Amino acid sequence: MTRRQRQRRRTGRAAAAAGAVLCACLGAGGCSGGDAAAEDVRAGDSVEALHRAAGRLVAAGSSKARTSVQMATGGTRVTIRGEGVYDYRQRLGRLEVLLPQDPAGSATRRTITELLAPGALFMKNRGAGVPADKWVRVETRTLSDGNLVTGGATDPLAAAEVLRGTRTATYVGRTEVAGTAVRHYRGTADLAVAAQRASAGNRASLAAAAKGFATAEVPFDAYLDDQGRVRKVRHRFSFVNGRGRSPLAVASTTLLYDFGAPVEVRLPDGDDIYAGRIAEE
Repeated sequence: MTRRQRQRRRTGRAAAAAGAVLCACLGAGGCSGGDAAAEDVRAGDSVEALHRAAGRLVAAGSSKARTSVQMATGGTRVTIRGEGVYDYRQRLGRLEVLLPQDPAGSATRRTITELLAPGALFMKNRGAGVPADKWVRVETRTLSDGNLVTGGATDPLAAAEVLRGTRTATYVGRTEVAGTAVRHYRGTADLAVAAQRASAGNRASLAAAAKGFATAEVPFDAYLDDQGRVRKVRHRFSFVNGRGRSPLAVASTTLLYDFGAPVEVRLPDGDDIYAGRIAEE
């Protein structure tokens, strides 16, 4: 090796070392290599990360939840909001769902208590002639939307299991949800595929939704934390209302937080369930 070659090698090593020191000093913001490359890898793994998201919720055990279902009808945008807790292992949840203001202008807004259970939805203060102390029980597999929007709230685990049907997804970038650092993904899920891959408790409901919606394709925006758990997911459903009208565009947003929160859900006894006819509201 000539003297000039040895000098070039020493210069190259010094430059590499200087670059490493500069990166260490400046941190992630000053180096275009390390973190950017890691984010590129995650972007290429977007679909797989979304497929795993529901399982990560089960591993987390439980959380608090806020839900929002928004639809445009008759030129008016209507939003139904809910708040409560959910146990992902037992697949039990409790939400207090606040209905929108009455079109007649009444200041009173009714709150419905909803209990979410495998294959069933229980509602109290349902109205429509149901006694105030009785629950209404609905088999979710009989609903044309699989209870993704009918109850005015989307079951948090079902919302995550829709992501099991992700066909395509793009990694949008890093952001925050309620003060938590998350990765934002945008994509499209297929409800029929989601039903095939879902847990036993959600399989029939998602299969019903795949047949009942105007299309089984569901665009979404999902936000996963560094543990791969869903922090926020927004689905856009095309819902057939059964009256021969054009499909309704429905946006459902589920926000999950305070993982590990205690959850106590007691399902009603048979005597507490209303067996009479429910009037149309």
